[in-house]
Amino acid sequence: MTLYVNGIGMLGPGLAGWAGSRAVLAGESPWCDDAPPDPSASVLPPNERRRSSETVRWAVHVAQEAMQQAAADAREVVSVFASSDGETGVLDRLCTELATPQRAISPTLFHHSVHNAASGYWGIATGSQQSSTVLACYDSSFCAALLEAAASVLIEERPVLLVAYDLPPPPPLYAARPLRGGFAAALLLTRTPAPKNLAQLDLVLSNDRSEKATSMDDARLEALRSGNQAARALPLLAAIAKQRATSVCLEYLEEQYLSIRVMPC
Repeated sequence: MTLYVNGIGMLGPGLAGWAGSRAVLAGESPWCDDAPPDPSASVLPPNERRRSSETVRWAVHVAQEAMQQAAADAREVVSVFASSDGETGVLDRLCTELATPQRAISPTLFHHSVHNAASGYWGIATGSQQSSTVLACYDSSFCAALLEAAASVLIEERPVLLVAYDLPPPPPLYAARPLRGGFAAALLLTRTPAPKNLAQLDLVLSNDRSEKATSMDDARLEALRSGNQAARALPLLAAIAKQRATSVCLEYLEEQYLSIRVMPC
């Protein structure tokens, strides 16, 4: 499957946006794992932004960056949202409320607990009525979402926005799912080449047991990659940032891998 990348958004420790992070991912500048700025998600109407969860704001923020970079109309773009755990912060608040004698659950809070909350807010913010897929595949969520987006690009023959995001859950959930840092990334993918393409991606699903997942050269970035499923996108983003032909291998299910040939545009 051959795809083209038209826009990229990202947010994580020391990685505030594609423009500011490209040199770090290309190995041209050192990485400082500073806390990322609060996501603006300015595309959300004020009332919706105030009611939204932190997870939603991270997802919408990177989606907005990718769309602005590509100068694309969000109303014409299909979307794929991926999160391994979803709204763990909201889940924690719900469980805490249920443990009180009153057990008073806010309808708004319950409304935010669903796995497709970020996709719903994106639709509200942009007015998009295109199809949106929301999936979870544990540590393979980014890879699964990339495959889903690729299939959608080729079948529906229209641009697809891929958004992957996960934040560390609060305690005591953190003990069961200790995600390292917050991370979110978005890719706007198309079927045909265009002047604004950032890279060409050739995808092949492989069962070759000799293959190993591509890691990051920086040990701290590698810890982020292996500690947060959304950050499994880092090797692909780094390959695009380096602007040279290279291959990336992403872990998928059990002994399956997704091999990606990255070509600069």
